[in-house]
Amino acid sequence: MIIKEMALTTIFLIGSILTLWISPITAQSPPSSLLSPSPSPAPAPAPHFVNLTDLLSLTGPFHTFLNLLLQTDVIQTFQNQANNTEQGITIFVPSDSAFADIQKPSLSNLTKDQLKSLVLYHAFPKYYSLSDFNNLSRKNPVSTFAGGQYMLNLTDTSGLIQVGSDWSNPKISSSVYSTYPVAVYEVNSVLLPKAIVTTAPVLTPAPAPAPVLSPISGLAPIGEKGRGEAPKSSESTNNDSSSHGIAVSILSYFLAVAIGALLLML
Repeated sequence: MIIKEMALTTIFLIGSILTLWISPITAQSPPSSLLSPSPSPAPAPAPHFVNLTDLLSLTGPFHTFLNLLLQTDVIQTFQNQANNTEQGITIFVPSDSAFADIQKPSLSNLTKDQLKSLVLYHAFPKYYSLSDFNNLSRKNPVSTFAGGQYMLNLTDTSGLIQVGSDWSNPKISSSVYSTYPVAVYEVNSVLLPKAIVTTAPVLTPAPAPAPVLSPISGLAPIGEKGRGEAPKSSESTNNDSSSHGIAVSILSYFLAVAIGALLLML
């Protein structure tokens, strides 16, 4: 009986020790269902929406080019490319003065389809920053939005970027907007392909430079003190010679008189 009680006591003690030893381990290890899940990476921000009509209206003067975009509905094509594609868009925008330099009838006789192709000719269907043009120039000619035969040649000479068309080779004069997916660059001439403008356009002649006034001949050079000497006329020179001759004659007369007086006294 005593042995049986001792055995039960021993089993109870062993069970208590095991319970105390296992409890801290269980408390330190929460069930897997209670662990917080690892955070998933944040999605990339969507490209900023750019309203091309507002951009060209506020950063001009690009009214002529904007009117052509609206008139030919190309603005919708450009807007869709800018905000609904991964490639983005690059637009070369001539200023109002660039259009004014082209005399009629170079553009006034174009059909609506020709005007549409002309406007599409001013854009690449991909975003290019200014730093991209150096590598892009090695792939000349570059296809434009107009496709087919409407190609452009780019040159980058120490940061001076020129966009070559068949009848013009304008430079990029300023970066109007350049943040992916939209790049807009101002050019100082209209890009003109031979497929649309078959003859060389007549440009408004540049104003003649102001005439350079030449110095009046006969003026003496400016001296060390910054003063010029007046030129001597031939009349004043002749007067000086006459005065000198009269003085010599008078002196000769008095000298002859004096010599004659001395001889009489002797």
